[in-house]
Amino acid sequence: MSENIGRLPENPTVITDSTTLQTFCTRAAQAPYVIIDTEFMRETTYWPILCLVQIAIGGDPLDGESEDDLSAIVDPMAGVSSGREFDLTALYDLMADESVLKVFHAARQDLEIFFKGMGRLPHPVFDTQVAAMVCGFGDSVGFENLLTRLTGAKVDKGARFTDWSIRPLNRRQIDYALADVVFLKPAYLKLCKLLEDGGRSDWIDGEMQTLLDERIYDVDPMLVFKRIKARNAKPRTLAVLRELAAWREGQCKKRNLTRNRILRDEALLEIAHHTPRDVAGVARIRGMGRRMAEGSAGQEIIQAVKRGLDVAAKDCPQPNSKPVLPRGIGPTADLLKVLLKIKCEEFNVAQKLIASSDDIDQIAAFGEKAEVRALNNWRYDVFGRDALLIRDGKCGIAMKGKSLALFEL
Repeated sequence: MSENIGRLPENPTVITDSTTLQTFCTRAAQAPYVIIDTEFMRETTYWPILCLVQIAIGGDPLDGESEDDLSAIVDPMAGVSSGREFDLTALYDLMADESVLKVFHAARQDLEIFFKGMGRLPHPVFDTQVAAMVCGFGDSVGFENLLTRLTGAKVDKGARFTDWSIRPLNRRQIDYALADVVFLKPAYLKLCKLLEDGGRSDWIDGEMQTLLDERIYDVDPMLVFKRIKARNAKPRTLAVLRELAAWREGQCKKRNLTRNRILRDEALLEIAHHTPRDVAGVARIRGMGRRMAEGSAGQEIIQAVKRGLDVAAKDCPQPNSKPVLPRGIGPTADLLKVLLKIKCEEFNVAQKLIASSDDIDQIAAFGEKAEVRALNNWRYDVFGRDALLIRDGKCGIAMKGKSLALFEL
């Protein structure tokens, strides 16, 4: 099959109008899967600026088609300078088509872009980075490394830091962009075979469901404060911080500016701690200044502080607190970490997918009552069951030749 090779097209297709896009997407909808990637800019804006969408159609060419017909770059910015509107409806319809699998590598940022444009997430999806972790390629394996190890392909990444908003695109940029989908096709097929041969095709289902949780991409403004590191903050301070962070998030969306360009986290924290009630108080906050304090932003900040102070005590956010772990679990946790390494090498799967350091501590402290994913589904079979046996003194670890092995007690 042609997909076993993977090569860049001699005459790449760059789509700059809605009619051509419709034709290409109609053809893509006949395929079992498509490979998708995006190029975007986000240095100064809240919303990512979509610059390119790269698509490779899965399967072999139909009668009369060539390999070059199976990939294209969609250029949403092609009509910006001339004022022409580029309707991406056909692309979004393809992303929503349940009969076509959408394959990404490290999909989260790409999914966010489509969620913003479509108002929903593409479905179904397959993330080759997650699949690679399941197949033992390490934690968060990079695109270039994965391609080389699976297909031997060497990708020119010299255009990695290009400004994708500048037109016209040169041939090196076009080839760079297309490489991300053209060479991922054979890598995807090999990953599928590894998953099938290892009986692990269903292992990634849960990961894909997590990736498609819309709450990741449509964050409640009243929850944004949780991203700010507020050490030793009291509930009342957190209530004020919650209102301030929600106000800033609204400003970011309204003005399409990054959070730091509106107000830095440090300034929000200082306001939350000092709770200024007037312009003079706001002006004294580092990072504010008199001009900002006297403007509409200053008044809105004062109102946000008031809302936080008016929250009933019982409704104030509580500081994050980890469960108090019993003393003396350190050696048990260390032994479980050794077991995790043993199991991940045995099953050839990334440790990151099985358990975190906090998960290990939870198992060491609470055993089967620990609320961690390592004690559920396939993770239990790979690691959780034996972790509980070791924790309960029913199993041990010993040297066997030059490696470690489990034995019953």
